[in-house]
Amino acid sequence: GLFAPSARNYHAGMRAPEIRVAVIGAGSWGTTVASLADVNTPTTLWARRPGLVETMRSTRENPDYLAGFRLPDELQVTDSMEEAVGTADVLVMAVPSHGFRDIAAEAAGYIRRWVPVVSLSKGLERDTLKRMTEIIGDEIPGRPAGLMTGPNLAKEVMAGQPAASVVAIPDTTIAVELQRILSQPSLRVYTNPDVVGCEVAGVVKNVIAIAAGMIEGMEFGDNSRATLITRGLAEMSRLGVAMGGDPYTFAGLAGMGDLIATCSSRQSRNNSVGLQLGRGKSIEEILDSMNMVAEGVKSSPSVLELARRYGVEMPITEQVVAVCHEGRSARDALAAVMSRSNKNEFD
Repeated sequence: GLFAPSARNYHAGMRAPEIRVAVIGAGSWGTTVASLADVNTPTTLWARRPGLVETMRSTRENPDYLAGFRLPDELQVTDSMEEAVGTADVLVMAVPSHGFRDIAAEAAGYIRRWVPVVSLSKGLERDTLKRMTEIIGDEIPGRPAGLMTGPNLAKEVMAGQPAASVVAIPDTTIAVELQRILSQPSLRVYTNPDVVGCEVAGVVKNVIAIAAGMIEGMEFGDNSRATLITRGLAEMSRLGVAMGGDPYTFAGLAGMGDLIATCSSRQSRNNSVGLQLGRGKSIEEILDSMNMVAEGVKSSPSVLELARRYGVEMPITEQVVAVCHEGRSARDALAAVMSRSNKNEFD
């Protein structure tokens, strides 16, 4: 198997020098995953901006995204794609969906032939409606492609709070080794072969989280939020299964788990956008004030297009698109959902 030498030589508490990880993208989650991996195996974090790289090297902190959290002393940081990727045994892509293809194409010039590529991005490419693993297949062909996903708010994971995540990749040998590399005493990592289901869940939950934020912004309570999350899970599951995902995935960490975390947390950028929309702010005003990407705003029209392509009804997603891209108010969107015709819960 691909990682067999490292697996044989690994003992608890020892680093495994045979496996070198490169994490491309130094946002909050990319920095967190690089910090996790570096505890277990040599890891390099790539950031585009030389100034941020220099700051992280000198202060051992990422002030732009994770102020107050110390980076591991042994974590390497670079702005050289060749340095990060050229010797990597695992490539982790922590890049927002709108820049994913360009960065993947850049990394493709340095990656070796058999190296698996793991996406951390939860979005769709706007023009093609492709998932990130499909873009990996386009730009870095012939490599095993998968993703890491789940209810993983970066600051809580960095703080060592108990959490769990999923690594979805078809090759079991690779999945088990990635599981080992990324696990911590405070982070349980599970494997799941359902790449499509896990990836669709990660995309749709961002859209539903915007709607959940709107509910809170309009000062509705727990019943309203629980209803929204549950019906959002139904939309996510319908689309994911139609696209070939496993129904069980949506009841797991990648589906329900990530959905609950993102819909419930003020740390969620998507939830925060929805909260401000519910309070009556314009989408332009909200996005101008943010230094990080709210993937749900960008991906909601793509999700709706996929739903129509697969003949799936997604009324909450429709209204998120109407509010974020067509000028509808949050209250009018809520009224539209609530006035739909009565039906069986599981139709």
